Amino acid sequence: MGFIQMRKKIIIPYKHDLVEKARKLRNNATFTERMLWKYLKRKQMRGYDFDRQKPIENYIVDFFCSELLLAIEVDGESHNEKEKYDKHRQKCLENLGITVLRFDGYTVLNNSYGVLQVIYNWIKVYEKTHP
Repeated sequence: MGFIQMRKKIIIPYKHDLVEKARKLRNNATFTERMLWKYLKRKQMRGYDFDRQKPIENYIVDFFCSELLLAIEVDGESHNEKEKYDKHRQKCLENLGITVLRFDGYTVLNNSYGVLQVIYNWIKVYEKTHP
């Protein structure tokens, strides 16, 4: 297991064998992931740094901001029959103090402005409650 340094000295482990898988996922991102990444990369979202396909524990999250402890997931067709798994996965992430914002690919595709507004508003609330 490797580790990533988090805000407030929180250390979250990750499995090293997920690093190569995450790299492959970054290189083969879905259209909706690429759409959302256009607005999250280069600290465009209120100055926060997001990573794509970030290994955390035994999982890989689509987007992750370590400073905010915020994971953003875009659920495509591959999630259709995995509700139980996704709930367990989300619970594990939340137990690490990570908030998960989840959007379906259809919403990202057809209402990207609304998705970005939800993320933006979540960050504004976080900033007010975590000065």
